[in-house]
Amino acid sequence: MLRPALRIATILPALALLLGGCSNDMSDLRTFVEKTKQRPGGKIEPLPEFEPYQSFSYNPAALRDPFVPQAGFAMSEEEQEQQQESAGLQPDRDRRKEPLEQFPLDSLDMVGTLSRDGRQWGLVRAPDGTVHQVLPGNHMGQNYGRITAVQAGSIEVVEIVPNGQGGWMERDAALGLSDD
Repeated sequence: MLRPALRIATILPALALLLGGCSNDMSDLRTFVEKTKQRPGGKIEPLPEFEPYQSFSYNPAALRDPFVPQAGFAMSEEEQEQQQESAGLQPDRDRRKEPLEQFPLDSLDMVGTLSRDGRQWGLVRAPDGTVHQVLPGNHMGQNYGRITAVQAGSIEVVEIVPNGQGGWMERDAALGLSDD
C-alpha cells in the first residue's frame, strides 16, 4: 500500500508545477498585440492583369505535309549544283571493307608517319590498340571514308554521307596527330 501513496506523492508536485504555468496573466501578450496593431500596415500590390486566353484551332487539312518536298521550292544555284553533283554519287558497297572501316572516324588516332620508298605512310591506332599503316586511297571510318592525303601532322579523308534528301554527298574530314 505504500507504493500507491508514493506515486501520488511524486505526481502531485509535478501537477502543481504544470498548473502553475497556466496562469491567467496574459498582459505581455496583450501589450504585444496592441503594439502590432498600432504600426502602419504595408501596401499590398494589386494583382497583375492577365490577357484573356486566345484559343487556336489547328486544321491540318489545309496545310501541306511537312514530310513531302514542297513543289516549286526554289533552291539556290549552289544547292542545285550540289544536288546535281551528288545525284550520281554512291558509296561502293560491293568493295571489300578494310580493317579501319569497322571503327567510327572519331575513335581512330593518328600516331605518326613513316617515309618509305618515297611514299608517306600514316600510322593510325584503332580502338583495339592495333596500329595500321595507311596510304592515300585506303579507306577508314564507317562513312565510306577514303584517304586523300597523308601529311606530317594530319591525314585527310573524304567521307560519303547521306544528304538528307535521299542522295549522298562528300564531306571532308581529317585525323590530326594525337599527343599520346
